[in-house]
Amino acid sequence: MKIRNFIDMARKILDRESAVRERAADEVTDHLSTYSPAQASSLATLLAAAAVLEKENSTLEAELHAILELMSTGHVGVNHVAELREIQLEEIPADLREYVNDLLEN
Repeated sequence: MKIRNFIDMARKILDRESAVRERAADEVTDHLSTYSPAQASSLATLLAAAAVLEKENSTLEAELHAILELMSTGHVGVNHVAELREIQLEEIPADLREYVNDLLEN
């Protein structure tokens, strides 16, 4: 992915508006084949950090899904998304808890 597009994606992932973050997470999955290994792992780390602070369940789900898709590239490991351990599992829906647990077991 061109560096300008990568930086733009990173900015959207960290945007103040949950709707922008959710769209960015969805966009991440549209470009999986264009990321370098460093870009894939960086985006996954940013998504994991954003997920820890996420208040909107639909955005959290999109972020977790994007992380899963990035992991499927083979360039992202559990060490890149270790921040997910900071999510207060009792504060999110059961299906999202399972998602977090699955990601941390990969």
